Amino acid sequence: MRKCVSFLFLFFITLIVKSQVNLEDLLAAGINDAKHFSSEYLAPATKGLAYGINNGWFSHAKGQKQFGFEIGLIANTSFINDDQKSFEMRVSDYENIRFPDNSISKNVATALGHNNPDITVIITYDDPIFGNQETELTLPTGIGSTGVNIIPAAFLQAGFSPFRGTQLKVRYFPKIETNDVKTGLYGFGIQQEFTAWLPKDKFFPVAISGLIAYTHLDGSYDFTDSNIVQGTNQQVKTAINTLLLELITSTNFKILNAYGAIGYLSGKSETDILGTYVVTDGLLYSEEIIDPFSIEDKESGVRTTLGANVKLGFFSINIDYTFAKFNSASLGLIFSF
Repeated sequence: MRKCVSFLFLFFITLIVKSQVNLEDLLAAGINDAKHFSSEYLAPATKGLAYGINNGWFSHAKGQKQFGFEIGLIANTSFINDDQKSFEMRVSDYENIRFPDNSISKNVATALGHNNPDITVIITYDDPIFGNQETELTLPTGIGSTGVNIIPAAFLQAGFSPFRGTQLKVRYFPKIETNDVKTGLYGFGIQQEFTAWLPKDKFFPVAISGLIAYTHLDGSYDFTDSNIVQGTNQQVKTAINTLLLELITSTNFKILNAYGAIGYLSGKSETDILGTYVVTDGLLYSEEIIDPFSIEDKESGVRTTLGANVKLGFFSINIDYTFAKFNSASLGLIFSF
C-alpha cells in the first residue's frame, strides 16, 4: 500500500520534472516568467491530485453500532478532460517570451496534455557582455504524450464508532523514501448519521449522515543527479491540504443498498523549487539562482456521488462514480467487525 502512495506522488513528480526541461532557458527569461509558466502548466495536475485523494471516504450513510470497527482498501481513478490538457499562453502575460510567428497567444499543453507538433517560443535575456540576446525554446509537453488520461490513487482506510451512528475515520501512511522520493499521506474525518437520533421504534427507509474530512499529502524529490540543469541541492517540495464536506443519504437494507451524496471540496497546494540553478549561455556568461520560486494554488468545487454497496456478513464491496471538475470512479473492499 505504501507503494500506492509513493506512486501517487511519483506521478506528480513526473509532471514537475517534465516542466524542468529547459528550465535554464526559462530562468534566463526571468524568474517571473518561469514561475508564471510553471504555475499555468502544473495547476491542472495539482487540482487533479486534490480531487483524487478525497474519494472513497464513505460507502453508505448508515452508521455502525457502538464500538464497531472497519478497515478497507479504496482504489480510485480520476479522469482527465480535454479542457484540462491545455491552457492559453498569452504573450502579454510574459516579460521576455514571445512566439516565433508573433502570435499574441496559443493553446499549449499543461502537465496533463501534449503538444503535437512541438511548440517553440523565443526567450530574450540580458547578457552582461553582449546585451539583449535571444534563444529558441521548445515548450515542455505532458503525460498526454504517453497516452495517459487518468490519475490513479489507492488508500488504506479504517473507521471506528465510539458511539452509535458516529464514525471516526483515518487514512495514514508514514513518510517513506524510494528513489530519492520522500512522500507521506494522512487524513482524518468524522461521519455522523443524523437518522440515528430518531427513536428506534420509528421506521425510516433511508439513512442520512454528514461527513467532514481533512487530507494532507506531502513529499519531496531530489533531482540534483538527474542532469536536467546544472546546480546543487536541487529538489521539489510539495504539500496539498484539502477539506471535504459531504451530505450523504443511502437506503437502509441488510444486503444491497444505494447511496448518493453532494459535497464541497476546498484545497490548497504549495510547490517549492529549491536549490541552486546555473543559468549560462554556454560560453562566457553564467549566473546562479538560488531557490527560484514557489507556486501556490487553490481549488474548490461542488461534487456529486452516486454508488451502490453490497454487504455479505462482515465483508462488503462498493462502487461509485463522482461528478466533479475531475470525474472519478471508486471501488472499495471493506471488512467490518
